[in-house]
Amino acid sequence: MKLRIPFLLILFLISISCSSNSDLDRPSGSNTDNGNDDNPDVVVYADVDFSNWKVTLPVDEDNNNKPDEYQPDELKNFGYQDLEPVQPYMYDDTEDSSLIFYTFPDISTTNSSYSRTELRELINPSNSKENWTLLEGGEMTGRLKIQSVSENNNSGDDYHKVIVMQIHGIISEEDMATYNFDGNNGPPLIKIYWKDGFVWCHKKSLTDETTTGFDLYGVYDGTWTDIKVNLGYVGYDAFDFKISASDARIEVQLNEDEPYVYEDISLDKWPFENYFKAGNYLTSTDDNAFSYVKYYNLYVTH
Repeated sequence: MKLRIPFLLILFLISISCSSNSDLDRPSGSNTDNGNDDNPDVVVYADVDFSNWKVTLPVDEDNNNKPDEYQPDELKNFGYQDLEPVQPYMYDDTEDSSLIFYTFPDISTTNSSYSRTELRELINPSNSKENWTLLEGGEMTGRLKIQSVSENNNSGDDYHKVIVMQIHGIISEEDMATYNFDGNNGPPLIKIYWKDGFVWCHKKSLTDETTTGFDLYGVYDGTWTDIKVNLGYVGYDAFDFKISASDARIEVQLNEDEPYVYEDISLDKWPFENYFKAGNYLTSTDDNAFSYVKYYNLYVTH
Protein backbone atom coordinates (compact mmCIF):
# COMPACT_ATOMS: atom_id res chain seq x y z
CA MET A 1 0.00 0.00 0.00
CA LYS A 2 1.30 3.42 -0.95
CA LEU A 3 1.82 6.02 1.78
CA ARG A 4 -0.06 9.21 0.87
CA ILE A 5 1.36 12.52 2.15
CA PRO A 6 -1.03 15.49 2.05
CA PHE A 7 -0.02 18.23 -0.40
CA LEU A 8 -0.10 20.97 2.28
CA LEU A 9 2.30 18.93 4.43
CA ILE A 10 4.71 18.69 1.50
CA LEU A 11 4.65 22.49 1.09
CA PHE A 12 5.29 22.91 4.81
CA LEU A 13 8.35 20.63 4.74
CA ILE A 14 9.76 22.42 1.71
CA SER A 15 9.27 25.75 3.48
CA ILE A 16 11.23 24.58 6.53
CA SER A 17 14.03 23.26 4.34
CA CYS A 18 14.36 26.56 2.44
CA SER A 19 14.37 28.60 5.65
CA SER A 20 17.07 26.39 7.17
CA ASN A 21 19.22 26.58 4.05
CA SER A 22 18.88 30.36 4.00
CA ASP A 23 20.40 30.56 7.50
CA LEU A 24 23.21 28.18 6.61
CA ASP A 25 24.04 30.12 3.45
CA ARG A 26 24.33 33.51 5.24
CA PRO A 27 27.97 34.69 5.11
CA SER A 28 29.80 34.65 8.41
CA GLY A 29 29.94 38.17 9.89
CA SER A 30 27.12 39.63 7.80
CA ASN A 31 25.41 42.63 9.38
CA THR A 32 22.07 41.92 11.01
CA ASP A 33 20.34 43.51 14.00
CA ASN A 34 22.19 46.83 13.75
CA GLY A 35 25.45 45.23 12.68
CA ASN A 36 25.83 42.73 15.50
CA ASP A 37 25.24 39.03 14.77
CA ASP A 38 27.11 37.87 17.89
CA ASN A 39 30.01 36.53 15.86
CA PRO A 40 32.95 36.61 18.30
CA ASP A 41 35.46 36.77 15.43
CA VAL A 42 34.15 40.10 14.12
CA VAL A 43 35.47 43.22 15.87
CA VAL A 44 33.40 46.35 15.27
CA TYR A 45 34.98 49.74 15.99
CA ALA A 46 33.41 53.16 16.40
CA ASP A 47 32.42 54.75 13.10
CA VAL A 48 34.90 57.64 13.02
CA ASP A 49 36.84 58.54 9.87
CA PHE A 50 40.01 60.38 10.87
CA SER A 51 40.78 61.64 7.35
CA ASN A 52 39.95 65.21 8.41
CA TRP A 53 40.58 65.15 12.15
CA LYS A 54 43.68 65.76 14.24
CA VAL A 55 43.74 65.00 17.96
CA THR A 56 45.04 67.16 20.80
CA LEU A 57 46.16 65.34 23.96
CA PRO A 58 46.36 66.60 27.57
CA VAL A 59 50.12 65.91 27.83
CA ASP A 60 53.42 67.31 26.55
CA GLU A 61 55.58 64.25 26.01
CA ASP A 62 57.87 66.02 23.52
CA ASN A 63 58.53 68.87 26.00
CA ASN A 64 57.77 71.75 23.63
CA ASN A 65 55.45 73.48 26.11
CA LYS A 66 52.38 72.65 24.02
CA PRO A 67 49.86 69.81 24.09
CA ASP A 68 50.91 66.90 21.89
CA GLU A 69 49.01 66.59 18.62
CA TYR A 70 48.69 63.86 16.00
CA GLN A 71 47.63 64.55 12.41
CA PRO A 72 45.05 62.82 10.20
CA ASP A 73 47.66 60.85 8.25
CA GLU A 74 48.85 59.32 11.53
CA LEU A 75 45.35 58.53 12.81
CA LYS A 76 43.34 57.35 9.81
CA ASN A 77 42.97 53.72 8.70
CA PHE A 78 43.22 52.72 12.39
CA GLY A 79 46.71 54.24 12.65
CA TYR A 80 45.83 55.61 16.10
CA GLN A 81 45.75 52.04 17.38
CA ASP A 82 49.52 51.74 16.81
CA LEU A 83 50.46 55.07 18.40
CA GLU A 84 51.57 54.29 21.95
CA PRO A 85 51.46 57.97 23.09
CA VAL A 86 47.84 58.25 21.92
CA GLN A 87 46.50 54.99 23.38
CA PRO A 88 46.20 56.10 27.02
CA TYR A 89 43.94 58.98 25.97
CA MET A 90 42.07 57.84 22.85
CA TYR A 91 41.40 54.13 22.49
CA ASP A 92 38.81 51.55 21.45
CA ASP A 93 36.27 49.75 23.60
CA THR A 94 35.26 46.80 21.45
CA GLU A 95 32.68 45.68 24.01
CA ASP A 96 30.29 48.35 22.70
CA SER A 97 32.09 49.54 19.54
CA SER A 98 33.00 52.91 21.01
CA LEU A 99 36.01 55.20 20.99
CA ILE A 100 37.00 56.44 24.45
CA PHE A 101 38.43 59.91 25.05
CA TYR A 102 40.09 60.28 28.46
CA THR A 103 41.50 63.49 29.88
CA PHE A 104 42.67 65.09 33.12
CA PRO A 105 44.16 68.48 34.07
CA ASP A 106 47.71 68.82 32.74
CA ILE A 107 48.91 70.97 29.86
CA SER A 108 46.56 73.27 27.95
CA THR A 109 46.60 75.23 24.72
CA THR A 110 47.78 78.85 24.65
CA ASN A 111 44.28 80.32 24.85
CA SER A 112 42.83 78.05 27.53
CA SER A 113 43.41 76.92 31.11
CA TYR A 114 41.91 73.48 30.53
CA SER A 115 43.25 70.21 29.15
CA ARG A 116 41.54 68.08 26.56
CA THR A 117 41.58 64.97 24.45
CA GLU A 118 39.76 66.48 21.52
CA LEU A 119 39.46 66.21 17.75
CA ARG A 120 39.90 69.30 15.59
CA GLU A 121 38.49 69.37 12.07
CA LEU A 122 40.89 69.99 9.19
CA ILE A 123 39.02 70.41 5.91
CA ASN A 124 42.48 70.46 4.34
CA PRO A 125 44.50 67.88 6.33
CA SER A 126 47.76 69.66 5.52
CA ASN A 127 46.68 73.24 6.28
CA SER A 128 44.84 74.29 9.45
CA LYS A 129 44.45 77.82 8.05
CA GLU A 130 41.83 76.60 5.57
CA ASN A 131 38.42 76.61 7.25
CA TRP A 132 34.78 77.33 6.41
CA THR A 133 32.37 80.24 6.71
CA LEU A 134 28.77 80.15 7.91
CA LEU A 135 27.77 80.97 4.35
CA GLU A 136 29.48 77.75 3.22
CA GLY A 137 27.97 75.90 6.17
CA GLY A 138 28.45 72.45 7.62
CA GLU A 139 26.89 69.76 9.76
CA MET A 140 28.30 67.53 12.50
CA THR A 141 26.43 64.59 14.00
CA GLY A 142 27.52 62.08 16.60
CA ARG A 143 26.37 59.46 19.04
CA LEU A 144 28.16 59.68 22.38
CA LYS A 145 27.90 59.40 26.14
CA ILE A 146 29.66 60.48 29.30
CA GLN A 147 31.09 57.30 30.75
CA SER A 148 32.36 58.85 33.98
CA VAL A 149 33.44 62.22 35.35
CA SER A 150 34.92 63.38 38.64
CA GLU A 151 32.92 64.96 41.43
CA ASN A 152 33.18 68.72 41.82
CA ASN A 153 33.82 69.75 45.40
CA ASN A 154 34.62 73.40 44.64
CA SER A 155 31.36 74.73 43.22
CA GLY A 156 27.62 74.23 43.23
CA ASP A 157 27.86 71.54 40.55
CA ASP A 158 27.86 67.87 41.53
CA TYR A 159 30.34 66.92 38.79
CA HIS A 160 32.88 68.70 36.63
CA LYS A 161 31.58 70.08 33.33
CA VAL A 162 32.72 68.62 30.01
CA ILE A 163 32.52 70.16 26.53
CA VAL A 164 31.81 67.40 23.99
CA MET A 165 31.26 69.38 20.75
CA GLN A 166 32.13 72.82 19.40
CA ILE A 167 32.05 75.15 16.45
CA HIS A 168 35.19 77.22 16.97
CA GLY A 169 35.98 80.52 15.33
CA ILE A 170 39.26 81.47 13.63
CA ILE A 171 40.36 84.64 11.83
CA SER A 172 40.77 84.06 8.11
CA GLU A 173 44.07 84.65 6.36
CA GLU A 174 42.40 87.43 4.36
CA ASP A 175 41.26 89.25 7.50
CA MET A 176 44.65 88.69 9.12
CA ALA A 177 46.18 90.66 6.26
CA THR A 178 43.42 93.28 6.16
CA TYR A 179 43.63 94.17 9.85
CA ASN A 180 47.28 93.26 10.41
CA PHE A 181 46.45 90.84 13.22
CA ASP A 182 49.38 89.02 14.81
CA GLY A 183 47.27 85.98 15.72
CA ASN A 184 44.28 84.16 14.26
CA ASN A 185 42.48 83.01 17.41
CA GLY A 186 38.72 83.40 17.47
CA PRO A 187 36.09 82.54 20.08
CA PRO A 188 34.00 79.35 20.09
CA LEU A 189 30.66 80.07 18.40
CA ILE A 190 28.96 76.96 19.81
CA LYS A 191 29.94 74.88 22.85
CA ILE A 192 27.96 71.78 23.81
CA TYR A 193 28.38 71.02 27.52
CA TRP A 194 27.50 68.07 29.71
CA LYS A 195 26.59 69.53 33.12
CA ASP A 196 25.35 67.21 35.85
CA GLY A 197 23.59 65.05 33.27
CA PHE A 198 22.05 67.87 31.25
CA VAL A 199 23.14 68.91 27.77
CA TRP A 200 23.63 72.66 27.45
CA CYS A 201 24.37 74.79 24.40
CA HIS A 202 26.42 77.97 24.79
CA LYS A 203 26.21 80.26 21.77
CA LYS A 204 28.21 83.46 21.26
CA SER A 205 26.20 86.66 20.81
CA LEU A 206 27.22 90.28 20.56
CA THR A 207 27.02 92.27 23.79
CA ASP A 208 26.25 95.31 21.62
CA GLU A 209 24.47 94.42 18.38
CA THR A 210 25.54 97.72 16.76
CA THR A 211 29.21 96.62 16.79
CA THR A 212 30.79 96.59 13.33
CA GLY A 213 34.08 96.25 11.45
CA PHE A 214 37.34 95.81 13.31
CA ASP A 215 35.56 95.78 16.68
CA LEU A 216 33.79 92.50 15.84
CA TYR A 217 37.08 90.62 16.23
CA GLY A 218 37.33 91.05 19.99
CA VAL A 219 37.86 87.75 21.78
CA TYR A 220 38.55 88.60 25.41
CA ASP A 221 37.27 92.19 25.67
CA GLY A 222 33.58 91.48 26.24
CA THR A 223 32.53 91.95 22.61
CA TRP A 224 30.94 88.50 22.64
CA THR A 225 29.03 86.78 25.45
CA ASP A 226 27.51 83.31 25.90
CA ILE A 227 23.77 82.73 25.57
CA LYS A 228 23.04 79.48 27.43
CA VAL A 229 20.21 77.01 26.74
CA ASN A 230 19.43 73.74 28.54
CA LEU A 231 18.51 71.18 25.86
CA GLY A 232 17.55 68.28 28.12
CA TYR A 233 18.68 65.48 30.41
CA VAL A 234 20.73 62.47 29.29
CA GLY A 235 22.53 61.42 32.47
CA TYR A 236 25.10 58.75 31.63
CA ASP A 237 23.07 57.34 28.74
CA ALA A 238 24.15 57.46 25.09
CA PHE A 239 22.60 60.27 23.06
CA ASP A 240 22.61 61.61 19.52
CA PHE A 241 23.54 65.20 18.81
CA LYS A 242 23.55 67.32 15.66
CA ILE A 243 24.88 70.80 14.92
CA SER A 244 23.88 72.36 11.60
CA ALA A 245 25.43 75.66 10.51
CA SER A 246 24.38 77.83 7.57
CA ASP A 247 24.22 81.49 6.62
CA ALA A 248 23.24 83.40 9.80
CA ARG A 249 21.59 80.27 11.20
CA ILE A 250 22.58 77.56 13.71
CA GLU A 251 20.44 74.54 14.56
CA VAL A 252 21.21 72.15 17.42
CA GLN A 253 19.29 68.96 18.14
CA LEU A 254 19.41 66.47 21.01
CA ASN A 255 18.13 63.01 20.06
CA GLU A 256 14.75 63.32 18.31
CA ASP A 257 13.76 66.44 20.23
CA GLU A 258 12.60 69.56 18.45
CA PRO A 259 15.72 71.35 17.11
CA TYR A 260 16.72 74.58 18.81
CA VAL A 261 17.33 77.28 16.20
CA TYR A 262 19.41 80.47 16.42
CA GLU A 263 18.82 83.19 13.82
CA ASP A 264 19.97 86.64 14.87
CA ILE A 265 22.06 89.70 14.02
CA SER A 266 25.05 88.26 15.87
CA LEU A 267 25.20 85.31 13.47
CA ASP A 268 24.70 87.66 10.53
CA LYS A 269 27.72 89.68 11.73
CA TRP A 270 29.90 86.71 12.79
CA PRO A 271 33.26 87.68 11.20
CA PHE A 272 35.18 84.46 11.75
CA GLU A 273 35.76 81.31 9.78
CA ASN A 274 35.00 78.06 11.62
CA TYR A 275 35.95 74.47 12.32
CA PHE A 276 34.24 71.66 14.20
CA LYS A 277 35.63 70.06 17.36
CA ALA A 278 34.52 66.90 19.18
CA GLY A 279 35.77 64.81 22.10
CA ASN A 280 36.51 65.45 25.75
CA TYR A 281 37.32 68.99 26.91
CA LEU A 282 37.32 68.95 30.73
CA THR A 283 36.66 72.41 32.17
CA SER A 284 38.49 71.94 35.45
CA THR A 285 41.98 72.35 36.87
CA ASP A 286 41.11 70.63 40.16
CA ASP A 287 43.47 67.99 41.47
CA ASN A 288 42.26 64.47 40.67
CA ALA A 289 39.70 65.72 38.13
CA PHE A 290 39.04 63.44 35.15
CA SER A 291 36.49 62.59 32.51
CA TYR A 292 35.81 59.73 30.08
CA VAL A 293 33.68 60.34 26.99
CA LYS A 294 32.61 57.65 24.54
CA TYR A 295 31.86 58.24 20.86
CA TYR A 296 30.04 55.58 18.84
CA ASN A 297 30.04 57.54 15.60
CA LEU A 298 30.97 60.97 14.30
CA TYR A 299 30.19 62.47 10.90
CA VAL A 300 30.86 65.84 9.25
CA THR A 301 29.51 67.15 5.96
CA HIS A 302 29.94 70.44 4.11
